Amino acid sequence: MRIDREYLSQLQMYTIPQILFKQAELLKDKVAIRKKSLGIWETITWQEYLQFVKHVALGLLSLGIKRGDHVAIIMDNQPEWLFSELGSQAIGAITLNLFTSSIAKEFSVLLNRFEAKIVFAQDQEQVDKLLEIREEIKNVTKVIYVDPTGMSFYDDPWLISFKELLELGKKLEEKEPDLFEKELWKGKKEDINLMIMTSGTTGIPKLAMLKHENFVDMAMKWIETAPINVGDNWISITPPAWIVDQMWGIGVAIMSGMVMNFPEMPETLSEDYREIGPTITITSSRFWEDLASKIRVKIDDSGFIKRKCYEWGLKIGGKVTDLESEKKPVPLHLRLLRAIFKYIVYRPLLDRVGCLHIKAAITGGHPISPDVIRFFRSMGLNLKHAYGLTEGCGVFQVQPDDEVKPETVGKPLPRTEIKISEDNEILVKSPSLFVGYYKDEEATKKALQDGYLRTGDAGYLDEDGHLIVIGRKEEIMRLKGGEAFSPDFIETRLKFSPYIKEAVVFGEGRDYVTGFICIDFGNVGSWAEARMIPYTTYTDLSQQKEVEELILSEVRRINNELPKPMRLKKILLLYKMLDPDDEELTRTGKVRRKFVYERYLDLVEAMYEGKKEIEVTGKVQYRDGHVGTITTKVRILDVESIGN
Repeated sequence: MRIDREYLSQLQMYTIPQILFKQAELLKDKVAIRKKSLGIWETITWQEYLQFVKHVALGLLSLGIKRGDHVAIIMDNQPEWLFSELGSQAIGAITLNLFTSSIAKEFSVLLNRFEAKIVFAQDQEQVDKLLEIREEIKNVTKVIYVDPTGMSFYDDPWLISFKELLELGKKLEEKEPDLFEKELWKGKKEDINLMIMTSGTTGIPKLAMLKHENFVDMAMKWIETAPINVGDNWISITPPAWIVDQMWGIGVAIMSGMVMNFPEMPETLSEDYREIGPTITITSSRFWEDLASKIRVKIDDSGFIKRKCYEWGLKIGGKVTDLESEKKPVPLHLRLLRAIFKYIVYRPLLDRVGCLHIKAAITGGHPISPDVIRFFRSMGLNLKHAYGLTEGCGVFQVQPDDEVKPETVGKPLPRTEIKISEDNEILVKSPSLFVGYYKDEEATKKALQDGYLRTGDAGYLDEDGHLIVIGRKEEIMRLKGGEAFSPDFIETRLKFSPYIKEAVVFGEGRDYVTGFICIDFGNVGSWAEARMIPYTTYTDLSQQKEVEELILSEVRRINNELPKPMRLKKILLLYKMLDPDDEELTRTGKVRRKFVYERYLDLVEAMYEGKKEIEVTGKVQYRDGHVGTITTKVRILDVESIGN
């Protein structure tokens, strides 16, 4: 069942909480939200959804929150995130979501910049971080915690539970039964409803301001183009502080009548996928890279017959995928073979990873290797690359189902215009573009020019109108001889290896390209155990001679697929994983390249000075703020590849 087009056009005149109100009237007892708890899926109807939002809104009014005030939310994926956000926005407050993985210092900086008056916190861990910086966040008048586990001995009027907030809301509703609707209908679609952090790859994240109408327009783009119907399932797995689940949770799901599903925990995700059978899913490239690595390792470890079946099946699927992407006819014998392998290889494999019922799987965020797209499409999963930005309210470019080219990010969604500037920067115009950066007029003027968003990415359009993203414009590098190369282009191909978790390459103004490799601890650990190679820690495993040879063989294989100027000449296996807590990655998993280069400059220089090894002493910051020290020797490895 699809919502009537005329009805949808009426909804476009409202704010997001007003749309929820209308949908609750229409869909009533239909399921709006599912949350898995202790192995059981608990449901919330559209009417119950609205009731929670109403009581949060009235509870916040009881605490003195007014239209235009700022409310911060520190939660993982759970229904209370939606209730808190929409309840705040229903009375005209503006919300900001923060990553639960952030350390207290990051909270202090962002909460002060945002000027939050109320903070919703998920649990004791987040409350403890806020108590640690209490003297620094003077604007915060109340912290509302959702999970009461471990909180019974916290006797502090600064803290109240989510349950207590709902009770305050119910009491106010008894006194003033019309107050919620009175406040709700004061809202206008042009109002700012949300601020969201940019990725912050070049420094402190900026706060992008988005309006209700931005989310409504983005939702309509997806409803017009994607296989979405009332009651279809979306599984919420990307952090609420990232634009994807915002775009879907408060945009597409509410506008279309989809069901938001919240898994019990990351470890049950595959099982939850199988049980729910989502229609469409969008998540980070890292998710698909990790999944591809796990599948390939499992295939390598399987018995001879199974392994050969997988290899033949993927080879046949790959040939069909290549022909389809080139719009060439698929021979009858390949179609027949693919149909056979669909039942003996593809379907069982997709079922095991919980992706059997997905009609469209979309990857966004950091660029993904075309090899990953091809790998999943070879087994019948409709995985497509998309392109978008926080400032664009999410994804605005995606590969059409009948035109999937693994190396591109496809074509624009409706009402979106893409053009390329003279210096190859990608420019975007769309009704879903953000208002600007909070309290940063200079950055806003740089980003928005003549109605277009300057994305900061370099790219070009191919002969079919598909967009190809080369990489961040500021990160395009040139060797000493003038040859240009994109670090992203090399790194995404390196990360397709099941044994490489992260890669950072260098070469600006140098004679050749070098790189840091972070091993995949799980996959390399399993590989080492199967070969009786003893190890203790990540550092120990990464510096094993056998592991060095394993990674070298992977890099040499990838090197031979790269253009000559892009081939790595030397690498080293970094003694630790890059970590957001050490400010080496953003909270969405993107490398802060400049920061990494400066932090590990002595290692970079060593690769260009002809050294064979270097002794390092590195600092590691743990989640509790404690700083540890690692001392080890790192060997510099020569990559000898064919054609070098």
